[in-house]
Amino acid sequence: MNAPARDTTVAPGRLAELRPLLSELMDLKRIRTPDHPDGLAAHGFRRAWGALAAGMDPGAVALQETARAVAAVRLGGLDAAVLQRTGVSSRDTLRVLRRGLDAVTGPLDATLRERLSQALAGELEPTGSFTPPAFVERLVHQPRAGATFPGRARLLVPPQEGHADHCYAVAVGAVLVAPRFGADPALPFLAGLSHHLFNAELPDTGYAGEALLGGLLEPLMQDLTHKALASLPERLAGDVRQALKLTGHVETAEARAFNAADALDRVLELDAHARAAGFTLRQALEELELIHPGPLQAFGNGVLAEAAVWP
Repeated sequence: MNAPARDTTVAPGRLAELRPLLSELMDLKRIRTPDHPDGLAAHGFRRAWGALAAGMDPGAVALQETARAVAAVRLGGLDAAVLQRTGVSSRDTLRVLRRGLDAVTGPLDATLRERLSQALAGELEPTGSFTPPAFVERLVHQPRAGATFPGRARLLVPPQEGHADHCYAVAVGAVLVAPRFGADPALPFLAGLSHHLFNAELPDTGYAGEALLGGLLEPLMQDLTHKALASLPERLAGDVRQALKLTGHVETAEARAFNAADALDRVLELDAHARAAGFTLRQALEELELIHPGPLQAFGNGVLAEAAVWP
């Protein structure tokens, strides 16, 4: 049963500790590997929908995908499949994945942190090859509109994120912020994955274009969402319908978790581009130690000094 409606004011600082981790999740939209050339977020989106369509419990998918995503913040494409393919034992694979998780989960709710650590063990269990619904691939390749506002020029920041990128980041983010609102993470996660189903058919025009559609927009969104839902197994379609009821209001804990994650992803995506544009050589060499600690660091720094690169 959903918790009763309560004050939705966010006290200063209650989400601030999570912001660095939520910001770093943006990187999964752009980290690519030969196995996953569309990026790790798009890969996670495909994988999550494949598992759901195969009948996996949404709550279990939510925890497993969030654990994978959070570990990938530090490990990137170095996932269980890659580690085991290269000969690393199951025991050591799990150790590496949990190190990746532990490296960034300090700010998380302790109970959620433990649940995510346990969910990583599922990475080592053999699974079949799940086929995601047809709309998934369309959302992977459907770009987001960028920042738009009626009467103003569109702001497009390359590389454009796809709808799968956004939906996966919102889904995972909803799990991470769920304890802040006292929410069960399953429905917010599912709402994150599914809140743009209509964009599988409808190119994204952003706020400016939606304003021009006027009264046509809502029935169009509903019809296209129903079309996507009709392609799902009946039980999953019912779960998704329930999850989509979280959109457009903040009357329950689950709705607040989903809508908080959606708002944060939209703004932190642009913040990621702003941070990248403002990146300096000083940050690379002093904060990130681009010439890494080790036996060659002194030599490398000497080369830079002789070449008048730094300092």
